[in-house]
Amino acid sequence: MTNQNTNSFSVQKMIQEKKKKKSAGGITEKIMPYILFLTAAVSVLTTIGIVLTLIFETFLFFDAVSIKEFFTAKKWYPFSETEGSFGILPLVMGTLKVTVIAAIVAVPIGLASAIYLSEYASDRARRIIKPILEVLAGIPTIVYGFFALTFVTPILREIIPSLEIFNALSPGIVIGIMITPMIASLSEDAMTSVPNAMREGALALGSTKFEVAIKVVLPAAISGIIASIVLGISRAIGETMIVAVAGGSTPNLEWNLTSSIQTMTAYIVQVSQGDAGYGTTIYYSIYAVGMTLFVFTLVMNLLAQYITRRFREEY
Repeated sequence: MTNQNTNSFSVQKMIQEKKKKKSAGGITEKIMPYILFLTAAVSVLTTIGIVLTLIFETFLFFDAVSIKEFFTAKKWYPFSETEGSFGILPLVMGTLKVTVIAAIVAVPIGLASAIYLSEYASDRARRIIKPILEVLAGIPTIVYGFFALTFVTPILREIIPSLEIFNALSPGIVIGIMITPMIASLSEDAMTSVPNAMREGALALGSTKFEVAIKVVLPAAISGIIASIVLGISRAIGETMIVAVAGGSTPNLEWNLTSSIQTMTAYIVQVSQGDAGYGTTIYYSIYAVGMTLFVFTLVMNLLAQYITRRFREEY
C-alpha cells in the first residue's frame, strides 16, 4: 500500500513538473518569433535609413548643381576658388581604373587557387592553405594601403620610371590581392559542391585531371564562380583606404595608369576629414557621390544574384 502511494505521488509530481516546463516553453514559443522578427528588422530598417539619408541629402546637392552637369561634365573641381565644377565622370574613371586592374589581378589568381584547392590539394594542404587565404582577407585595408604605397609602388617605379608616387597601378594591384581570397574561397566552395560522379565519369572516359577541372567541374560550378567574381569586383569598387593612401587625390578622365587619381570613395574620405563646412555644396556632394557609389554596388550585387539563379545547377 505504501509503495502504491509513493508511486502515485511520484507520477503526480512528474506530471506537475512537465506541465510547468510546458508552460515555460509555451511562453518562450510565443515570445521568440517577435524577438527574431525584431532582430531581422534591424538590418532592414538600417538599410532603409541609409538609403533615405542618401536620397534626402542628394536632393539638397542637386538644388545647387544640375543633374546634367553632375553626370556629363568632365571636370571635378569642387574646391575651386571660383565657381566649382561637379562632374563625377573623373571620379568614376578613377574607380573604374582601379577596379579593372584589381579584376585582372584577382580573377586568374583566385580561379587558379580555387582549382588547386578543389581538384589537386590534399586534405592536409587544404586545411593549411584555406585558413591562410582567409587570414589574408582579414587584414585591415589601411595596412594594405601603406603596403601599396611603401612596398609595391617603389618596386613598380624600378620597372616603370615614369610612374608617380601616387598612381592607379599600385592600389589596383593591391586591391586585387585583397579580393583574391574572396574569389578563391567562394569559387572553391562552388567547385567542391560538384558531385564526384561527374569527375569519375569524365576520368573513366579518358580525360586527364586538368581536363576534368577545366571542362567538367568549372562549367558545372560556373554560377558560383561568376557570382564570386562579381562580388569581388563589387568589393573593389567600394574600397576606400587603399586608394585614399596610395592613389592620390587628382581626379582626371585619362586612362593613364601611372598618374595620380581619385576614386569616389577617396573623395568622400577627403571631404569627411573636414575640408568642407557643414551645409555647403561641397559637403552635400559627398552624399551625391555616395549615392552613385551605392547604385554601382547595388547593381553589381543584383547582377551576382541574377547570375546565381540563372545558371545554378541542381544535383
